[in-house]
Amino acid sequence: MWIKSLFLELGITHKAIPICGDNQGSIFIGSNPVQERHTKHIDICYHYVRECIKEKKTNLFFIEGDKNPADMFLKNLGHVKFLDFRKQLGLEFYLPTK
Repeated sequence: MWIKSLFLELGITHKAIPICGDNQGSIFIGSNPVQERHTKHIDICYHYVRECIKEKKTNLFFIEGDKNPADMFLKNLGHVKFLDFRKQLGLEFYLPTK
């Protein structure tokens, strides 16, 4: 959201930011303003995501855990999965030429 507001100040507008997650429970809690018995301990400052969804600043999507490229930054991956996620994110490795 901070980067989005910076871009707005520069005159660059964006649509809603997609957030993909592999935890259906967290997507449900973020998308529904219902307070369950098990979620009453969550501090009010963490409800910012709900506000962003309500104001259409962001959208939540489910993605299967083995297809989530964010795992590249969070877990130790095997070589094949690492290369696949790197390609999905558009990251390439260039060797400098002399």
